[in-house]
Amino acid sequence: MATAKVIFATITGNNEDVADIITEKFEQLGVDVTKEEISQADATEFEDVDICVVVPYTYDQGALPEEGLDFYDDLQELDLSGKIFGCAGSGDTFYEEDYCRAVTDFSAAFKKAGATQGASDVFVNLAPTAEDIEHLDAFTEQLVKAQA
Repeated sequence: MATAKVIFATITGNNEDVADIITEKFEQLGVDVTKEEISQADATEFEDVDICVVVPYTYDQGALPEEGLDFYDDLQELDLSGKIFGCAGSGDTFYEEDYCRAVTDFSAAFKKAGATQGASDVFVNLAPTAEDIEHLDAFTEQLVKAQA
């Protein structure tokens, strides 16, 4: 059975909703998944699973979540060769070019760690809609297929 870890950071609760949608889909697909808030997590936990997912919020003008800065730094130092990763997150299109920047920053950190991107980044404007849920379900399915 494939294993997955979903790490999220949230202020408004939107990203916890995104993480819940991804986690529930993993469970439906028979993946052994755990979900954890980023300030409680250690990046090395990704070494023990097949599929790694980060759901960060983007703060202010493109900043990473403050409680996730150490996690972000540690992630880049790991060797995640052979691991599949995906990043998704809620943002606000009001911030234009900084919209969901933390999602793309975490994708870059995974690539630096040698992980393989299993699905394209997913950006959610504010709270997930029915259409966003469809995109997140497809994202999760692609991660599982990439791992198989």
